[in-house]
Amino acid sequence: MQSMLLMRVLTLGLTVAAFTAEAQTWPSKPLRAIVPIAPGSMADIAGRVVFEQLSTQLGQPVIVENRPGAGQTIGAGVVARSEPDGYTLLLNSSAHAIAPSLHLHLNYHPARDFAAVIPLGIVPNVLVVPPARGWKTVGELVAAARAKPGAMNYASAGVGTATHLSAERFRSSAGIEAVHVPLKGGSEVLTEVMTGRVDFFFGPVGVVAPRVREGKLTALVVNGAQRSSLLPDVPTALEAGFANAEYPLWLGVLLPAKTPRAIVEKLHRETLKALQEPKVKHKLATLGIDPMVMNPTEFDAHVDKEIAVNAALVNAAGLKPQ
Repeated sequence: MQSMLLMRVLTLGLTVAAFTAEAQTWPSKPLRAIVPIAPGSMADIAGRVVFEQLSTQLGQPVIVENRPGAGQTIGAGVVARSEPDGYTLLLNSSAHAIAPSLHLHLNYHPARDFAAVIPLGIVPNVLVVPPARGWKTVGELVAAARAKPGAMNYASAGVGTATHLSAERFRSSAGIEAVHVPLKGGSEVLTEVMTGRVDFFFGPVGVVAPRVREGKLTALVVNGAQRSSLLPDVPTALEAGFANAEYPLWLGVLLPAKTPRAIVEKLHRETLKALQEPKVKHKLATLGIDPMVMNPTEFDAHVDKEIAVNAALVNAAGLKPQ
């Protein structure tokens, strides 16, 4: 019995030593970053900025591979099934925590099959409306919606996207009825709102801010915990009197679940260092991405919490998993 116990202790010791040695030499070859979002998107641009700095620090290239499709689940599935050696990582957004509520036959679990490494930042969504409506405050929009229940509509970049659930969370908080108009992407949504065919939209601050400054959109509230530096005069939903309306987007790096913890921690440290580089901070700020400081354990817990929050939102919105 004692010999068996001793053998197990020795085996465990050798395993830990092997993982430690592996982390010390990692990375010894190029890394592959799967981005399940289209090239040129805010998330894609942000990821490339951070990965370029990370490549310099690690002395190995980080090769970005865009694998969009199926609500960002195709690319995430690739990483979930990849070798957990630290050489294939995932850059994903809040959609990562929405997926299990919308996809019946998802071939991975966003919490159990991944080790969250670090958030790259958080992006508040902004409630924007057509200037022609004449609404200057969110209270005016809500009053108009309550005056004619169900007559108002709102757009999103697709069913179950973060832009959709942002609006659903606000609609629930405000106690208003509105018809959802799912569209194919952000550009189409902006056109529909600016022309007045859609009444309101919750869009990422970096996307809508230029149109707000040009007078093509009116911004009413930001759904983050604090005001955005890109639109400092726009109040938060809480400041405007609407509690439980927060639903900002996050961007973050994840690895396959069984990746040695020493590698997860090392990638966290190096990415945190990259995020603190002045040129990286400046670029992310211009995209409307605010800092979101979390260690891997905290980020894991955040993903878990968001899965539950999204499940409740999807259920409240009457969405059926496909």
